[in-house]
Amino acid sequence: MKTLNEIQNYYGSQLARAALSLGAIRLNVKEPFRWASGYRMPIYNDNRQFLASAQYRALICDAFSDMVESLSLKIDNIAGTATAGIPHATSLADRLKKSLSYVRSSSKDHGLGHQIEGLGKDGSYNGKSVLLIEDLISTGSSSIKAVEAIRNAGGICDTCLGIFTYGLSLSYEAFAALKPSCAYHTILSYDLMIKTAEETGYITEEEAEALHEWRKDPFGWGEKRGFPREGV
Repeated sequence: MKTLNEIQNYYGSQLARAALSLGAIRLNVKEPFRWASGYRMPIYNDNRQFLASAQYRALICDAFSDMVESLSLKIDNIAGTATAGIPHATSLADRLKKSLSYVRSSSKDHGLGHQIEGLGKDGSYNGKSVLLIEDLISTGSSSIKAVEAIRNAGGICDTCLGIFTYGLSLSYEAFAALKPSCAYHTILSYDLMIKTAEETGYITEEEAEALHEWRKDPFGWGEKRGFPREGV
């Protein structure tokens, strides 16, 4: 059986090359992207780009499946975060022949007011073990809300798998603060993404250093380089 590290290196490097080629990950140190928060950041991620390719959807499913086996996870239900986590949760649930559900960021304001879809009439997981599937883990706040929603609906959720993470300290702290805590693992890490980008000539060594600096202080990085927060 492959170790988790072996799985991440094998699939992560392939995914990084695909992401940079498809534009699922874009890097620009000189003209940083404006995030919805108004901060200027040197990276933009949109994993929805992978949906256009059956090859890459299968690659992501293969990686998640191998990670489940490596971690010896015993799961009854696979939950995707709405909306980007849903297609990959669906593929994995089909592969592993498990029940599927998905979690909204908040409850509907009409109908039955459900936040989680795919449960029975009682709206409960009834103590079943649930694996959460995310596309991107940034600060971890949206993932944490999904874990809490699953737990509030009677599910046992102590593991989250994602496609990519920025590896921010905020995300590690958020997951560790959950009681009980919830572990998260991603196919592609920020460090491997930068390494691959540099190896393929997508970025220079100097740009790679700037990207590493961003992760140390993501919300102060732009200001220090003459890109103040906009819209505040």
